[in-house]
Amino acid sequence: MPIFRSGPARLGVVEAHRMLQEATAVLLDVRETDEWRAGHIPGAQHLPLSRLTAGAEVPTAYADSRLVLICRSGRRSQGAARLLRARGADAVDVTGGMQAWVRQGLPVQGTAGGAGTVI
Repeated sequence: MPIFRSGPARLGVVEAHRMLQEATAVLLDVRETDEWRAGHIPGAQHLPLSRLTAGAEVPTAYADSRLVLICRSGRRSQGAARLLRARGADAVDVTGGMQAWVRQGLPVQGTAGGAGTVI
């Protein structure tokens, strides 16, 4: 898919959701732990931007996967995607982040598995 190697390297929430459902990408939530606990996308993996900027690598299991990054509004995930692309990863971010995800009516769960919220 050329969207991952050229162009603006951003996806809308509908496309990100489709990719997650089809298991054609790994969704990485780059928000901080308190945000993650309040609510995250079912199936997402948590890797805070603060850890990425401190040098953390993407877990080996996902290193060769297409990475779709999300945060609250899209600002942090855009920076995280840029950082990971500079490291050679196949990474894009979700325009509008979790806020757009919720506006689209897509699922969010809390840490305990019940309904979550975006903070």
